[in-house]
Amino acid sequence: MKVKLIKYTPEPEKMVAVAARLCYSPIGGEQLLEDLETEEAHKLVRFVVKSGHLSTTEHITFTFAIEGVSRALTHQLVRHRLASYNQQSQRYVKFTGNYEYITPPAVKNNPAVCVKYDKFVKNIHNFYGELIEAGIEPEDARYILPNASETKIIVTMNGRELLHFFTVRCCNRAQWEIRELATIMLKFVRKACPVVFEKAGPNCLRGPCPEGKFSCGNPPDESDFNE
Repeated sequence: MKVKLIKYTPEPEKMVAVAARLCYSPIGGEQLLEDLETEEAHKLVRFVVKSGHLSTTEHITFTFAIEGVSRALTHQLVRHRLASYNQQSQRYVKFTGNYEYITPPAVKNNPAVCVKYDKFVKNIHNFYGELIEAGIEPEDARYILPNASETKIIVTMNGRELLHFFTVRCCNRAQWEIRELATIMLKFVRKACPVVFEKAGPNCLRGPCPEGKFSCGNPPDESDFNE
């Protein structure tokens, strides 16, 4: 899995603080930004995040380039609707050359099963190549490609959606691959915007687990989400 934070709002904490101050100020946002000191911004950001006034965090965005993940992961990822996505197309890109796919750890750790898994996926890919050679367009040949197929995607989320994303996807009950992705993304944004995301992560970092009888009983350590 390869994840890179390729672009984000400059001085994101100041932007959140300006949005919060504007609601109660007689002057405009441009002047508020000019007059705002960093320490004051951080104090205000902590207040609004703790208070749950998260609309202010919608004014900051973060764009990630993601590679080496499965289609199974991206099918989960795009359920987070307040985001923008552009994904490598199986309609326009032919996969007749080097075909990459994702193998779950549970399969890798079972040698006998892993051999069968690899053989099955390679057979699918070989037949895909036969379809292309027979003149079948990639948009139709792709129907047989598995969820294991490696894909690439660009994702942009605002601060509020990221906070929600980390709450549900950094949880130990999240599926392993998207949990790994969310953990890496959180590490990136904590470096870029440490105050907004200093308490980000699963619910159990901030209080009792809401999963009830489904709780894993093993909450992660906050240091797991820091570089």
